[in-house]
Amino acid sequence: MSCELLSMNDFRLLRDLIERSCGIALGTGKAYLIETRLGGLLQETGCPDFGALYRLASVDSSAALRTRIIDAITTHETLWFRDSHPFAILSDQILPKLADELRRGRRAPVRIWSAACSTGQEPYSIAMTVQEFCRKTHGIRPEDFEIVASDVSPAVVATAEAGDYDVLSMTRGLPAELRDRYFLATPMGWRVRDEIRRLVKFRQFNLQSPLTALGHFDVVYCRYVAIYFADTVKANLYRRLAELLAPRGHLFVSAVESLYGFCGAFEARTYAGGTYYATRWTEQGGTPWEK
Repeated sequence: MSCELLSMNDFRLLRDLIERSCGIALGTGKAYLIETRLGGLLQETGCPDFGALYRLASVDSSAALRTRIIDAITTHETLWFRDSHPFAILSDQILPKLADELRRGRRAPVRIWSAACSTGQEPYSIAMTVQEFCRKTHGIRPEDFEIVASDVSPAVVATAEAGDYDVLSMTRGLPAELRDRYFLATPMGWRVRDEIRRLVKFRQFNLQSPLTALGHFDVVYCRYVAIYFADTVKANLYRRLAELLAPRGHLFVSAVESLYGFCGAFEARTYAGGTYYATRWTEQGGTPWEK
């Protein structure tokens, strides 16, 4: 890709378009990402340079080209049981308390959201954790749980929903015992069994959109996504997640992220070598403490 095709002005225009569209903030040192990841769209659209691509995306009433731009610029790196502790915490600390409420009939089904789910490894890891918990816990069924998985990219959502994985991706963090229990071998690799797929509902969703459309959740996994957002966008997202979570709800962010300085509605807790966050609620319940 010739550097002449991306002027500094065109970089700024596309950078701002991307941030407005999905929250991802690209510093001036990230111009190469636009050149390398959006270069193919120039040829597909017949645009002579990136300025023309920006103008075409700006007048596209269907937003299809903007969706393609976001899809291309978004990082889809993921693996099974990434960082391990978010799943140990779910199994050992969070699910037992929720199971007790379920047995007493004091709550509706448990709702868990995997935001920015990429190609599905995270929500399926959550589903396997839930399934393993139900196998070992009397009176608790998989039907007592609903897992929602979303991503801004329609392409990766389609891949995740299909539940088919090649041999290489299956080696990245997935224990052989769980692979053999919850996957079927196929000529091309492995496919998630229906008992796990039924637990997860996939949808295309932009975190810039109102979160109320998704309902409320008991647990939210929002990992390795806000690290790409501008600080103001990040703080706004965490505030909205606090409002989305049920009383005594829990939030997981990535191992390289922290809510410190961004949102005071959570208190940090540690377990199994990792940090997670619980909503701060008043004794009366219902309103998280503001920053």
